[in-house]
Amino acid sequence: MNASSNDMRSNSMPSGHTGAIRAKKVLGTNVYGTAGEKLGSIEDIVLDKRSNNIMFAVCGFGGFLGMGEKYHAIPWSSLNYDESNNGYVVNFSADQLRAGPADTVEALTRDNGIAYRDSAYSYYKTPKYW
Repeated sequence: MNASSNDMRSNSMPSGHTGAIRAKKVLGTNVYGTAGEKLGSIEDIVLDKRSNNIMFAVCGFGGFLGMGEKYHAIPWSSLNYDESNNGYVVNFSADQLRAGPADTVEALTRDNGIAYRDSAYSYYKTPKYW
C-alpha cells in the first residue's frame, strides 16, 4: 500500500465523518443528543442511487422491545460520529426528534423515499445535497 492511499484511509472530515464507512458498521449504532443522552439507534440507511448520496438514516426512537417504536428520517449530514460515545450525535433535542417526520420503515422508503427525504431536510433545516 502506498502512502497516499494510507493517508486517504485515515483522514476524517470536519463533520466527524470518515471518508468511507461500511453500512454494517453504521447499523445499530446509537444516536445521542448533545447532552449525552441516548436517543435511539440507526436501523437503516437509505441511498439515493441517482446521485450516489445517502438520502437519510432511519433512526429508531422510543418503544420497548420493538413495540411502539417510531422510525425517523434523519439527514445523514446531521449525524456526527463521536468516538468517545462510539455513536452518532445530533444537534436536536428529544422533543424535536419526536415531532420530526416519522413512520414505518416501509412508509419512509415508499416512492423512492423522496417525500420523507424532503420533509426531513426541511424540518431539520439541513442543506440539501440535491
